[in-house]
This record gives sequence, C-alpha cells and structure tokens, in this order.
Amino acid sequence: MTDLNNVKILGRTSKEAPDVLFWTGSRYEMNVKASYLTVHIEAQYGNQEQWIAVLVNGALLCRMPLNRGGNEIIIFRNRNAEEVKNVRILKEVQPMQGDGANYIRLTGIDTDGELLPVKEADLKIQFIGDSVTSGEGAMGARCEMDWVAELFSGYDNYTYKTAEALAADYQVVSQSGWGVYCGYNNDIHSNIPGIYDSVCSIVTTEGKSVLGSLEPMDYTAFVPDAVVINLGTNDTGACTAEAYTDPETGKVYKLAKGEDGALDEPSRQLFTEAVKGFLQKLRGAHPGAFLLWAYGMLGADLKEPLLAAIEAYRKESGDERVGYCGLPDTMEDAFGSRWHPGHIAHENMAKVLAAKLREVLRLQ
Repeated sequence: MTDLNNVKILGRTSKEAPDVLFWTGSRYEMNVKASYLTVHIEAQYGNQEQWIAVLVNGALLCRMPLNRGGNEIIIFRNRNAEEVKNVRILKEVQPMQGDGANYIRLTGIDTDGELLPVKEADLKIQFIGDSVTSGEGAMGARCEMDWVAELFSGYDNYTYKTAEALAADYQVVSQSGWGVYCGYNNDIHSNIPGIYDSVCSIVTTEGKSVLGSLEPMDYTAFVPDAVVINLGTNDTGACTAEAYTDPETGKVYKLAKGEDGALDEPSRQLFTEAVKGFLQKLRGAHPGAFLLWAYGMLGADLKEPLLAAIEAYRKESGDERVGYCGLPDTMEDAFGSRWHPGHIAHENMAKVLAAKLREVLRLQ
C-alpha cells in the first residue's frame, strides 16, 4: 500500500517533495483501523543518524535510529482490527548543517485495514529557536557531552508538550548554536532570520537544493495563530566568544558587553535591529499571528535590550499583536545531557508557555 492520501504531514515541506521531513518535530500522523501496520521510511544523512519517535494513541512506543536508505518498521501487529489507532511518527533530529542530504521520507505502508482521515487542529503554532527548541540534550544521561543525534528529541520537548496542552498542530524552525543576530561563535551567517524564508536551506549538497530544500516557503501552506520565537541565548554566548572573521569579506564581527555587564552600545544597536527586523519579517509572513518572544531558559542576560527592541518595534509599526514571555530558568536538577535543558525543564517551560498562549490568544 503506497497511497498516503490520509496521512497527515506536519512540518515545513517543499512542493517538489511534500512527503519529505527536514525539521525537528515534523511528523507523519495517521488513524489506522487494522490489526497490523508496517511503514517504509527512507532516511538519508552523512554522519548523524536520523532518529524517529513512534507514538500510538499518544503514548511513546519506541524511539530509534534509521538506517541510511530504506527502513521497514513494524508499528504494531495482532491488534484489534476494529479499533482505530492513532499513530504518529515524529522526526527527533534537527536538520544537521553540513551533513549533506539529511531527511526522512515515508515511502509506503503495509496494513490489512484502512487509513482514516486525521483532522486538522483548530489551533496552529510555529516555534522558532535554537538548540533548546531542537531538543538538544533532552535525551541521554546528564554526563553525556558528545555531539550526536541520539541526544536530541522532538518528542520530549517543550514544543510538542505545549502543542499537546493546547490541542494544536505545530511547526518547528530551529538550529543549534544559532541566534537572531549571530551564532554563539559570532558567526554572522548563523542567524535564523537569514534562512527563514526557505523550506530548509540548512540541508544542501554542494550548495544545491535537496528535494526542494531551497524552495521559497509557501506561507499559505501552514497559517499559524501564534509564532513563538525562542532566540537570544546564543547571541548572549557570542559576547564571551572570540571574534568571527568572515572568510569571504574579511570583515570581523564581535558582540561585546561593557563594564556594567550589559551589551555595549554598538552591540546593543546590532541586536535591537536584528530583533526588530525579524519581527517585521514574521509579520509580513504571518499577518494574522500573535508574535510571542519567549526567553530565559538558560539565563536572561539580554532580557532588557530584548524587551526594549520589542517595544520599539511595537511603537514604530503600531503592531499590538506582539508580546514577551519570560521562561523559567533551568535549575540544577532539570538539566539533561550537554548542559542543556532536560525533561523537567521542558515540562516547566511548556506549562508556562501554554498558559501565556491561552492568555494572549484568549483561549478557553
């Protein structure tokens, strides 16, 4: 069975290959009335395996790495053929920059029953962020520090948990180490606004598109009621990192703090303009969405300039559908691997964020 008409696909996908998943938390969802279900998934990657989480009726059944090429996976067998099982196959790993063509693709389904339609949720959310939003460190022991795909999770992640709390469909656009102005290492090219307008420009081979990854994003394909931006942590990190020299232009970039511990004036201006510019871009892409900047899970050094930038954008644009959500800092007992937020921290963040979204969207 290769008819995927009743498979619901969530995540940024291209017109060239609408069944290919690139981003963290992207998923295939289906309602299956059958006694058995086997899926065929193609996975491609260079060095970092593609991991998936499989959920049946909302409960985690397993998480596993995929072999490069074709994978035949038994989801369930010998089940009650008259009961409908909701199945979600969730991509656990962010698109890994520099790892060539890395994606997953559902290529076929074997079952003795039928796939029934999956409803669209009434509420839609898009999450934008860095390693926290990618779920880096959400898996693995506290002591683990290796840079490996298995330590990421799109399931044990505040994005999934927040969406579930609000019964929402969602998308994720996130990349570890990136910021709103620059990356943790002052790399001016490692900023999310710069790649936002394409399907997934992180995934290329020799600079060429992979299954439509470089296509311009069709913003009518998923119309969010809210866009949550969780950026700023890596911009903070850049202040203590070495300067970055652009290899093409030779220009040197460096965010810095003054003696008072706050951003110095040149850095503050750069950060402020980056925040305002991204809010303007998001408003153009999503005219009906509430734009909510969430910040503070790994410290809040840039809270004051971030709030000032949001307020400046509001005054200059007249846009009142924009706000800020302070996040609970990750406490000692809430860290996962790689000194990133773990299960407890993601649970705490999801509770705070869901409550804030209910407030700003006036949900019951």
